Amino acid sequence: MKVEVYDFDKTIYNGDSSIDFFIFCLKKKHSIILCIPKILVYFLLYLVKLKSKKEVKKVFFSFLKKLNDVDLIIEEFWNINKSKIKKFYVNKPNHDRDIIISASPEFLLKPICLKFNIYDLISSKIDKHSAEFLGENCKGFEKVNRLKSKYKNVIVESIYTDSYSDQPLIDISNNAYIVRGNSIKKIK
Repeated sequence: MKVEVYDFDKTIYNGDSSIDFFIFCLKKKHSIILCIPKILVYFLLYLVKLKSKKEVKKVFFSFLKKLNDVDLIIEEFWNINKSKIKKFYVNKPNHDRDIIISASPEFLLKPICLKFNIYDLISSKIDKHSAEFLGENCKGFEKVNRLKSKYKNVIVESIYTDSYSDQPLIDISNNAYIVRGNSIKKIK
């Protein structure tokens, strides 16, 4: 099976969807501001290697506990932010061989992937009510592990990413592209 793989944030989405979603939710429910001090403390502890990325993300997404109808808010978010999907991706003729592989949470990306009829989404599984991780953070080698465990005989025709942290995916692809803003540069 031949596929094209895309990272999501800063690759086909202009920005970081998790941060944009947090800001969107903060505007709807101001009490989320109370989560910011703990998020900042955990982020600083991550910078000095005392907390893992997974621990920081769990604390970051703890704001979800303050929301009443997460699914409705996600739908509203994508109604407004769908326009942040980059033109090169929107104008692609079809998405039926595309697999989005992202560290962003599945609950956030799944609705937009369905709107674009994307073949599959592989991303971090985080409970949208408790902020608990239901598996590993989908980053680096974990992206390749998840792809290969789901698709045994996959051939990655092309990978599009904004970051060399996706080197494990780049290594297994036939072609690789770095996306910086609206610029796409072939690197392999």
